[in-house]
Order: sequence, then structure tokens, then C-alpha cells
Amino acid sequence: MDKRSFTCGRCGKGFSETYLLNRHFRIHTHEKSYSCDRCSKIFSGRSYLSQHYQPHTSEKSHSCDVCSKEFTHKSTINIHRTRTNEKQYSCNVCGKEFGKKCNLDTHHRIHTKEKPHSCDVCGKAFTQKSHLINHYRIHINEKPYSCDACSKEFTHKSALNNHYRTHTNEKPYSCDVCGKKCSQKGSLIRHYRTHTSEKPYSCDVCSKKFADKPTLNNHYRLHTNGKRNSCDICGKEFAEKCNLDMHYRIHTNEKPYSCDICGKAFTQKGNLDGHYRIHTSEKPYSCDACSKKFTHRSTLNKHYRTHTNEKPYLCDVCGKEFIQKGNLDIHYRTHSNEKPYSCDVCGKQFTHKSTLNNHYRIHTNEKPYSCDVCGKAFIQKGHLDIHYRTHASEKPYSFDACSKEFTRKTTLRKHCRSHTNK
Repeated sequence: MDKRSFTCGRCGKGFSETYLLNRHFRIHTHEKSYSCDRCSKIFSGRSYLSQHYQPHTSEKSHSCDVCSKEFTHKSTINIHRTRTNEKQYSCNVCGKEFGKKCNLDTHHRIHTKEKPHSCDVCGKAFTQKSHLINHYRIHINEKPYSCDACSKEFTHKSALNNHYRTHTNEKPYSCDVCGKKCSQKGSLIRHYRTHTSEKPYSCDVCSKKFADKPTLNNHYRLHTNGKRNSCDICGKEFAEKCNLDMHYRIHTNEKPYSCDICGKAFTQKGNLDGHYRIHTSEKPYSCDACSKKFTHRSTLNKHYRTHTNEKPYLCDVCGKEFIQKGNLDIHYRTHSNEKPYSCDVCGKQFTHKSTLNNHYRIHTNEKPYSCDVCGKAFIQKGHLDIHYRTHASEKPYSFDACSKEFTRKTTLRKHCRSHTNK
């Protein structure tokens, strides 16, 4: 029998057993039929309920023979024993102690920068062999760990465990400052930095500090400009060949990945996966600072910088900093006077695509923004916002010389000129 012989009629995902398909289908119907009799929390699968129920039970059948502390799970007591055993091996650089000499030897490589295990495909080196094994799965696209709720596959077991909590909504890590709960320990650590303003990652070129490593990596590219693979059509450069290959599809207009729900096609599989979430309303990425949820990880990363105030993209002309690279690219046009968007009706050119779209409505006479008070319609939302002030008698712009107030900024400027011309 085919490994994936049972297919979901909503999203097309395949499953090997009917019970897995039925459990998965509850994601679309939002059906949760298993409830906890202790706290009334509801779950879509029996296994999720069982996992949730364990903290409620007072039964702790595993006890430590050293300190008599009791534990519910055997795995938990094993971790406890490892931590409480005598740690006779200490690092002579930082003083950290270990119960086993092999762990000390592995740790010591952090200080010596020794990475004896290297990938024979890309040359990337690692301090531990297990890290190399995990890394190698990227090249062979091996994902041995799959979620039995949604069949999503993962390269690492830890990634599966973290993902699993998106189904159970379990958040075992809580902040002792504000009480916020997080599903992952890494998310809690990053959240703590919003309280401490800690920026542990520093650039070894300019010493600028950052709250998280991805932001540092983005910043570092400004110094290294490390792009080795160039497109022979437009000259754009990429750090990795796989990104160049995907970029080529922009020129060939090749879109091999299509949505089986609406038919929209994409150049990359990742973009298709992200697009599917529009149909399922799935937002798997949540901000550990404000809990806002997002469809794409990249959108979460951009949003997170609003909390850390990180602006890793720097204009090398005027020094202005930006949160997103796209904003920097648009800003550059103010220096180059580049206007890549032109109206195909009158030929007028614009710096931004959104400005072209607004302009185009002059030709089509489209006015999509209407006032719900008097019904007047406008081409741009900004014009509607200004119009609303006539109903609210709001005049946010005032002139310091005479204290006269105005609804629009342009009217204030005209009034200012009447004073200067006197």
C-alpha cells in the first residue's frame, strides 16, 4: 500500500492511516473532542490530552536515591541524576564543570575554536559529530521525524518537539518577570532580553551589538558583501548557488509549484507552503514579546525588530538605518533618483509601486475608499482619513505664531506663507 494513500480533501496532505487523516482533519474543522476533567482544556487528539494530563496527576513513581526527590517520568529523573552527580571535570578556561571527561573535551572546543568534524559536501565544520550528522540531512533532504497530527516532517527531533506544542498549545517556559509563557526555551531567552535590553551578539568588525544572532548575520553581510554566485542575465549576486538557481526562475518565469486549491503558481516550494496558510488561516509563528501571530517566519523576524529596535540595514550614503532590506532598497532611490515604476497610460514615473497604483486610479476613476458618514469616495486611504476630520471637527495642525488650527498639513503650509509674505 502507498505510504500516503489517505489524502486530505482540504489541503491535499497524505497520510498512511485513516486515523491520522481523521485527526489531521480536525485542524480544518477546529473540532476538539477530548477534554481534560481537571482543567476543562480541550484537545483535538487523545494523545495530546494524555500528554497534557500528566502534570495534573500526583503520581510520581520515580525517586532519586541520592536526594529522594520524586519524578513523574523516567526521562526526567535521568536528566536529574545527570545534573546532581558529582562533576569532577572542570574547564580550566571558564570553570564550567562536567560529570564526564568526554563532555569536558567537547566543551573545550568552544574555547579553542576546534571543529574536527567537517561536511564533505559544503565544507562546514562542527565541534561535535552529532551536529555534523544533523547538518548532513540538509543536503540529502532527510527528515526522519514527522508530526502525527499534521504529517509535517523535520530534520531534528528537537524541532519536532517544539512544533508539537503548536498543536497542544503547551507553553512550559514562563518568564519570572512578567509571567509570559513560551513554547520554547529559546523563545523565553529571547523574550528576557526585552526586560534586560541585553544584546549578547556583537559584530567583530564594528562592535555593534544585537539581541539575536539572525539580526547579527544580516548586519554582517554589510561588511563582508559575501556574494560569490552571480546571475549572468542581470548580474545579481548570491552567497549560495541554490539561491541563484531559484533566482533564475524570475527570468525564465518558471513556476513549478502550484496551489491545488486556487491554482496560483510559485517559483519556490517554500513560497507555496507559506501561501497554503492563507487557505487554512494557519499562523504558526508567534512573537514571544507580544504574542502576535504570523503566517511566515520572515514576517515574524521583521516584526520582532520593532521590539528590539534593531535596524540592521544601513544606507552607505547618508547613514540612515532600516528594519527591513526592502525599505533600504526603496530609500536608496531618493539618492539615485531612480523611478522604476511607470504608468502605461501617461508615462509618468514613480519611486514606489504603491504610488503608481494610487496614481493609476486617476485614469480608471476608481475610488475604493468611501466615507461611511456621507458616502463620499476617494482614490487613496490617506485622503479618506483627512476627509473624516471634517466630520469630527478635528484639526491636528496648528501654527505657533497665531495658534490657528487646520485640518490638513498643506493648508497649514499655505497659511505659514501668508505670515512670511507680510
